[in-house]
Amino acid sequence: MSEKTDKQQQPLVSVRGLVNRFGSQTIHDQLDLDIFPREIIGVVGGSGTGKSVLLRSIVGLRRPTGGSVRVFGKELENLSTEQRSEMERRFGVLFQGGALFSSLTVLENIALPLIEHAGLSRDDAEHLAKMKVALTGLPPEAGDKYPSMLSGGMVKRAALARALALDPDILFLDEPTAGLDPIGAAAFDQLIATLRDALGLSVFLVTHDLDTLYAICDRVAVLSQKRVLVADDLQTVSNTDNEWIQAYFHGPRGRAASGQHALNPEPN
Repeated sequence: MSEKTDKQQQPLVSVRGLVNRFGSQTIHDQLDLDIFPREIIGVVGGSGTGKSVLLRSIVGLRRPTGGSVRVFGKELENLSTEQRSEMERRFGVLFQGGALFSSLTVLENIALPLIEHAGLSRDDAEHLAKMKVALTGLPPEAGDKYPSMLSGGMVKRAALARALALDPDILFLDEPTAGLDPIGAAAFDQLIATLRDALGLSVFLVTHDLDTLYAICDRVAVLSQKRVLVADDLQTVSNTDNEWIQAYFHGPRGRAASGQHALNPEPN
């Protein structure tokens, strides 16, 4: 894990007063959150707190009901279509389930954004796609397979390779270890931390996985009461006087994850 995030840095993403409503149901009300350079921030919360909705609001897939989202110093809502397209190239998104095109091979899935957004030829795009496959730890032969031919862990890595296709500044990951066995989930966590360190990425990570929080997150943001209740280092968050936080971090699973992390501290 990197050194604790320097909050004197300018955030890459600044969410202020965010409101999200679906009909008469308010999901977010006056929500504030920052994402800083080179940090891994984990976002947690109970069911219905709008973790994925927050992610979609930041990357521009959902227009908020109110508030502002500033990305790289620019107000997302004020960007032209061309400017928004340029901005979106700086995001890499891994959706739940991978969301790969089932009719395309892994290489074709990764090459597609390089052809459509970077204007590369098919040959050049597939050459770069092979590099992304290697970067995420997939064997070279995985590139010629279709998603249905891959294990769950390999699908996650293939989807991550596609998210990295355009060399983004920020990775947005929605439940990336869901459905993986503990060994596969731990390996994926380590891959994310390695990529952050090697590529200088920021990572916004929606997760329920306590092991992920303890293993790689610099900060944790807790969604509750329609806003971010607290966003800080794990120790500060876990000690926050809130019923849900105490049950989440100090229940049986939380104690197990904390104890496992204490037994296997990250090497200096």
